[in-house]
Amino acid sequence: MSCGNHHDTPCSDVLDWVYTYLDGELDGERCAEIRKHLDECGHCLEEYGLEETVKRLVAKHCGCDPVPQDLRARVLVRIRQARTEMAD
Repeated sequence: MSCGNHHDTPCSDVLDWVYTYLDGELDGERCAEIRKHLDECGHCLEEYGLEETVKRLVAKHCGCDPVPQDLRARVLVRIRQARTEMAD
């Protein structure tokens, strides 16, 4: 999915990394790329805001139990598949 404007980091890359960014699991360079893109791209900033809200709601209502890595990986794969299907 793309906003249609040129960015150094494509929208699709930013949206693929948004959960990792929210979790604070990116290295400094990638984090800076994502932040720069979000500063420039209203579409991705809106998507980021939605994901941030979902993350807060889940954390609030589901406690602090850690998510198993295999479940997290499967969910991220499904999100990428859904985005690909939406873009087609």
